[in-house]
Amino acid sequence: MLRVTVIGMGPIGNRHAAIYKTHPLAKLIGVCDIDRQRADDAATRFGVPGFHDTAAMLAKLQPDICSICTSGIENGGDHAEPTLEALDAGCHVLCEKPISNDIRAAETMVRRAAERNLCLGVNMNHRFTPAARLAKRWMDEGRIGHPLFINMSMWIKNNNESSPWFHIKSLHPHTIDIMRYYCGNIAEVHCFAMRAPGRRIWSTAQFNFRFANHTVGSLTGSYDIERGHPMERCEVAGLNGRFVLEDMYRELILYPAGNLEKTVYTNPLFGGMRDFADTFYSRLDSFLHEIDQDVPPADIDGTGADGLEAQKVLAAAIRSIETHSVVSVT
Repeated sequence: MLRVTVIGMGPIGNRHAAIYKTHPLAKLIGVCDIDRQRADDAATRFGVPGFHDTAAMLAKLQPDICSICTSGIENGGDHAEPTLEALDAGCHVLCEKPISNDIRAAETMVRRAAERNLCLGVNMNHRFTPAARLAKRWMDEGRIGHPLFINMSMWIKNNNESSPWFHIKSLHPHTIDIMRYYCGNIAEVHCFAMRAPGRRIWSTAQFNFRFANHTVGSLTGSYDIERGHPMERCEVAGLNGRFVLEDMYRELILYPAGNLEKTVYTNPLFGGMRDFADTFYSRLDSFLHEIDQDVPPADIDGTGADGLEAQKVLAAAIRSIETHSVVSVT
């Protein structure tokens, strides 16, 4: 049984805690938040001790795993400090995305985890669905062949105006991670962005990519479209075939090259994913099993290094907007 704590008891932290509370591999032993009311409310809700100081909780409870669900500016401003504290306390960490909106801080997090030989995972939950995994298996089996292009889109209504880059930094760790999951490292980025009427932030953007393996790709993203529409689509085409993944888990279609018969995976009515919340269970379940099975830190699915690479791509996209140029990812 893995002893688990959660730091940051907003809506996402409560979701993590609820999963750990019922998961057969986990024992939730404590929660923490600098907001005393949130910490105390969560402690009562889950029947565990509540803390207002990360170091105090880690020292007293000595958990095996810590989920970092803090927020901060652009949803990633407060992840680094508690992650480093948890790693220094000797526990594995699952950090919410983005790993950090400060590239140097993210690099420190990844380096510290490696130095401690501890697992650092990032909650890139969009890759942890049966449909997304099946698409990856098709690629690994050669059913797509050498990738030629990838087209990605993701949109959701979010009226938050926290910073000019909020949409790009907060939403698109997910999309960049999916694109890298299927096509590898991104080498160059070109990005256009706009402010929708009434917006102060760059709320809609169009990205173009060249991958290290010379695959080309595009991404359309927006914080301006109301909920109710399909929110995510990924298409990958290669020499041997093409797949289209709709809404991360809803449907996946394989179109073999030169074959009019297609293969369709549809999220099942019984036993399938009920909604977006189930992607969190799938991601946390994977991390718990990897820790339980002593998977080497570099081999876990959705590492801190993956999260860092996504942030480097987004930093390059921001530089592209600022300089009206193609930018190399460094």
